[in-house]
Amino acid sequence: MGFDEMDVDTIWMDGEFVDWDDAQIHVLTHGMHYGTGVFEGARCYDTENGPAIFRWEEHVDRLFDSCLPYEMEIDHSREELTEATKELITRQELPSCYIRPLVYYGYNSLGVSPSDCPTRTMIAVWPWGAYLGEDALENGIDVMVSSWRKHASSQIPTNVKTTGLYVNSLLAGEEARRNGCAEAIVLNKEGNVAEGPGENIFLVRDGEIFTPGLSESILDGITRNSVIRIARDLGYTVNDTVSISRGELYTADELFFTGSAAEVTPIKQVDNVAIGNGSRGPITEEIQQKFFDVVERRTDEYEEWFEYV
Repeated sequence: MGFDEMDVDTIWMDGEFVDWDDAQIHVLTHGMHYGTGVFEGARCYDTENGPAIFRWEEHVDRLFDSCLPYEMEIDHSREELTEATKELITRQELPSCYIRPLVYYGYNSLGVSPSDCPTRTMIAVWPWGAYLGEDALENGIDVMVSSWRKHASSQIPTNVKTTGLYVNSLLAGEEARRNGCAEAIVLNKEGNVAEGPGENIFLVRDGEIFTPGLSESILDGITRNSVIRIARDLGYTVNDTVSISRGELYTADELFFTGSAAEVTPIKQVDNVAIGNGSRGPITEEIQQKFFDVVERRTDEYEEWFEYV
């Protein structure tokens, strides 16, 4: 569904609510030319107690942290961003939605150095269902290992969400879709498994759960951290500082992606090799069900993870 088909009409920009169609920038905006922006993707869920934003505080903290390597200073407090987001959701009467804050260097000069450019901030919210399709959540997806490698943290920070870096994700994802797959898996410069274009990855083997460590050039995903906590609370052993070789993907009992957009999505096939029995595995299903019980507030657990609108 395109934006024009959605019933949304307001975006918050630099402290003001503006009409959706008027939320525009100059063509010489620094961030548009050099990818000098940082962003977040969060979800708000429809619950019995009203709309609830999942792990909003952690998303805002990571947004501010992402600014540090680029010496960007957000001109708004965490509290102001929170109130603006909640007001956007309320104004547009959205019981659930996706939330996209963006901070970027704006229009003033166009040298590579952004020192003369202002820092701009915007927040948009809109309805967004399952990122990889509703069917994917139950039946899983086909993926391929991309020929594109994930950049190393010694080249560009991998623990921050920088706009320009998602060209890497676009190349990997589009390569996969051209080859009939729903998504890609990218390897790091050493050839070990890193993540998906917009997701972290988990592997199940012999009843234990494994996920690449932060030293593998991955994003420190908020949903990743949530799933690690949920899985451990369910009694599983989770190994979250490991290296995973490409070959281990094909012999895994189960694989699944996590992310704010992807939530918990099973992987049923990698490079035309069926994973396990070629469908959602039992451990993936248990964790996925628990995750949705949590975010849709069918359980009182993890109350501290939610910001109610």
